[in-house]
Formats: sequence, structure tokens, C-alpha cells
Amino acid sequence: MSEINRKSIMNTAYHTMHPIDDVNIDVLKSIYRFMLRLRKCQQALIKEYHPANEMRCPIHFCIGQEAVPAALSMLLMKNDFLFSHHRSHGYFLAKAFSLRLLFAELYGKATGANGGLAGSQELSVHSSNFYSGAILSGMPAIAVGTALSLQMKNMPNISVAAFGDGAPDEGIFWEAINLVALKKLPIVFICENNGYSTYSPQLKRQCSDNLSERVMAFGIPSQSLFGNDVVAVYHVIHEAIKNARDGKGPSFIEAYTYRMNPHVGPEDDDYLNYRPKEELEFWRRNCPIKLIEEQLFRFGNMNESEKATMLSDIDQEIDDAFCFAKASPFPDNLNWDTLNYANTSPMADRLLIETDLKHFNQDQDYAIPRPY
Repeated sequence: MSEINRKSIMNTAYHTMHPIDDVNIDVLKSIYRFMLRLRKCQQALIKEYHPANEMRCPIHFCIGQEAVPAALSMLLMKNDFLFSHHRSHGYFLAKAFSLRLLFAELYGKATGANGGLAGSQELSVHSSNFYSGAILSGMPAIAVGTALSLQMKNMPNISVAAFGDGAPDEGIFWEAINLVALKKLPIVFICENNGYSTYSPQLKRQCSDNLSERVMAFGIPSQSLFGNDVVAVYHVIHEAIKNARDGKGPSFIEAYTYRMNPHVGPEDDDYLNYRPKEELEFWRRNCPIKLIEEQLFRFGNMNESEKATMLSDIDQEIDDAFCFAKASPFPDNLNWDTLNYANTSPMADRLLIETDLKHFNQDQDYAIPRPY
């Protein structure tokens, strides 16, 4: 049984990272750049969210939780399936999608990943096997169905499900865990345990903050680790993915991490006093980007000039994405249904029911879309 839990992690004021000398330096630099890009992307979106009120969807930012998607970005194959929770931007980028697609979707534009109709919480790119949303435990269950299909078709790809510590509050999660254990499906479960389901602390909802021990009881190899150590995360996910590809069945990974931003939106929510000050300070000291950067600089694998070049390139990409999103057209209201339903579905003719809207005032206050 794992002895790692949130309390044991926080007993160490400042964490040292897993040694970096057993990971290819180009891989490490790519991981570091991914984390910088994701962090800068989130900071830019937070800054722009309210001034013009042009992003009309709730956004769950992931500052502080960059390590897991960064590791996945180096380990997933194109045809692997990735299912993400609603804090999805890192996973979206892990599938090598452009910031243009992301930003345009958040602005509700036709050039976005889902034609401007999904917003942040339901980002999906069918052609690349990426899906997000389905609150609260929907995605783990869908990922299991996908893994079963891959096994039945004897396909070489795997399914990965990423979710938070709130997902195991739902019964469907444990049904999914039981099925993958029975069938030894090619799937990797990754729990980004940030300690809170919205504003509810984990130990107010569950008797233990070590989920891996509970999952292990179902017969699934499970491991908990400090989720801000991206090198350790990379090694653990690499092994789990290899086992899934080799037909050795599922794995469960619990990565203890932390969201530095509010639960949803750009506004500060710490005035609610649901997170202790000492806790916030601990995780700020142990920022995942700071930890890997210190290692890269300490051993001469990175210098200020290289970092400056990375940041400059990322800033240019972000500026381009904003310009692209703002200049793009909104979707054609007459064709919205074609982006939501497959016309080849057996019940395609019944999916949409025409409604008489002549008595509905589209301009009334509650019908006007507004930012969160």
C-alpha cells in the first residue's frame, strides 16, 4: 500500500525532483517548453477574459497543473484516445493542437475546435481522438467503453482518462474501475488530485485522500506520487502506457497537484477562505515549472538565452492566436445543428424537434450570453 498522501507530501517544505539524467535532454526541454506555453497561455487568457467580455463561456484554468499534460504530450501516439475533465486546456494542447483552435473556440468563433459551439468545457477534436467535459465522472466511463472497443478490435492504441479527485465521488467511476480490472483493458487512469471538488476539501468528502489504495483493492496496479515533479510523472505514465500497449491491462496514477487559480473563471476566490494560507504557500514554492527549470539550469541543460527565445516564440504564438480568434467569424446560426449531430445516426431525423419560437424574445436579459 502506498504511504504517499497529501499530508506526507506537505510535510516536506520544498521538494527536490526525480533525477533528470535518465531522461533524454531533448525530451526534457520539450516538456519544459510545453509547460511554459501552457502557463503563458492561461495567464494571457485570464488577462483578456474580462476587459472586452468577448469570451462568453466559463473557463476552468489549470495554472499549477501543467505537469501531467506535459508528460502525456511526449508519450501519446496520434491515434490514442485522450479523455479529459473540464479543466482541459493542457490536455487539448497535449494532443498537439494549435492555440488558434483553442482561442477561437473560447471566443465562440466558427474557426474554433468545435466551431465555436463547445466553449472551454466541452472541447473535442474527433479526428484526433480527443474529448473533454462530461462532468463529473462521464469521461472515465466513456474512456472505458473506448478501451473495450480497442481490445475487441485488437487495435494497438490505448485509452487515457484524466480526471480530478471529485470523480470518485460518483458510483459510475467505481463501476468503470471494476470493469477494466475484469477485462484487463488497455487504459490508463490519471487522477489529478488537487484536493478540492469545487470548494469542498477531499477529506470532507472521502475518508482518505489516497485514492490509489482504494483502486488497488479492485486489482488494478496503482501508484500515488508528487504530481508537480514532471520527471517522476513522466516515468510513471511512461510505464503505465507501455503496460497498456503490451496487453498487461490498466493502471491508475494519482498525481497530487494543485490549482493556483480559482475553481472557475479569472476572479480570485480565496476570499471564501476554503484554502489555508499555508497550503497555498506550499504549492507556490513547489511550482512544477519552477522545479524543472531549476534542474535544467543547475546541470547546464538550459540557459537564460534559450529560455528567452522560448518565451518570445510563445508570446508571438499567443498574440497570433488572439488576432486569429478576434478576426474570425461567428458560426452561421442557420447551420448550428450540423455541428452537434451526425446525420448518419439511426435517429438523426428525430434528434432535433422544431419548436415554434415566435413567442420567445431572444433579446430578453436572461437569453443574452454573458461571460462567467
